[in-house]
Amino acid sequence: MNAATRPGLPALARGTVAAGAALGAYVALRRYPPAGAETWLRTNHRGEHVTLLEGPAVTAGAVAAQVIAAAVGAPGTARQVRSGHCPERVSPSAYPLAIAGLGGVAFGVFDDLRGSGKRRGLRGHLGALAHGEVTTGAVKLAGLAAAGLGAALLEGGDPADVAINAGLIAGGANLLNLFDLRPGRAIKVAALTSGLIAASSALARDAGPASPGRLAGLQAVAGPAGAALALLPEDLAERAMLGDAGANALGAMLGAAAAQTLPRRTRLGLLAGIVALTVTSEKVSFTRVIETTPALRWLDMLGRRPVTPAAPLSARTVPASPVSAGPGTAAPVLAAEPAALNRRERIAWWVRRRRPGRHRRNKAVV
Repeated sequence: MNAATRPGLPALARGTVAAGAALGAYVALRRYPPAGAETWLRTNHRGEHVTLLEGPAVTAGAVAAQVIAAAVGAPGTARQVRSGHCPERVSPSAYPLAIAGLGGVAFGVFDDLRGSGKRRGLRGHLGALAHGEVTTGAVKLAGLAAAGLGAALLEGGDPADVAINAGLIAGGANLLNLFDLRPGRAIKVAALTSGLIAASSALARDAGPASPGRLAGLQAVAGPAGAALALLPEDLAERAMLGDAGANALGAMLGAAAAQTLPRRTRLGLLAGIVALTVTSEKVSFTRVIETTPALRWLDMLGRRPVTPAAPLSARTVPASPVSAGPGTAAPVLAAEPAALNRRERIAWWVRRRRPGRHRRNKAVV
């Protein structure tokens, strides 16, 4: 059986290598965390501690898969020359993806460990820069742009291709980080994006179905997707998170994969979508949109721990006031909920809340 009759093996091998390397890196980093485990601890949306070591582990696995694939140098994986509007190559080069990933993780770690979180979004960081304040986020944005440009220059092409590809890499890195607000969300977005790139690359080619060129997109995204999916259970279990390091690196590598395997018109459309979503995020909360859209909410909650609803106000207990309770009194009283009372009782409750000085005695509402 020749290579043309089994074109899926290279992509499967890359994904498998990336997954194994990411798991190995994660275990090693958890056992021997650089600068101590507490350096990498953060508080998630539940108020629980999670580690940021997932991000560097995902990047290490994806980059390792790209480097190993390049070192093996199997027949039929050499690049071909770009011809105008479409990057015509049998297999994508590993080095631009590796540079994009390493640049993303380096500047992401810097922002993770040094950032204060006071400034958020492009508006916050650029606004601070306009007033002479250089935030870690601004440094990261400049670093992502530089890494994107370096990877795009290494990829080659005319100036228009270089500009588009640099935008895809830097923009993809920044955009994926905007989704890393709930467990597993960024990895799910990355997986869906990987499938979109692979499908678009296959459909854009005129070669036959058995041609390795049709699987160039799948080969390009196999490493990043395999590494991310390997650590998805840790993310969903809320033991770890990608952080800026992992989300920036993963988004940058997917941008590099799109730059390598998609025709120019498709890349322009993808770049326009990235810019539109980034600008929209300054005004619209992605989390709110997801939670109010049933299909998106179902996908977002898939595999996650269930959200524990807050106890109703009428069922909560509050300590007795020192004014009304005598010495040694510790029995709690129920806090009345206005919605459960009739009109007269709601007015009395409201008056006590608005004028506490004249109603110091807490009377139980029957």
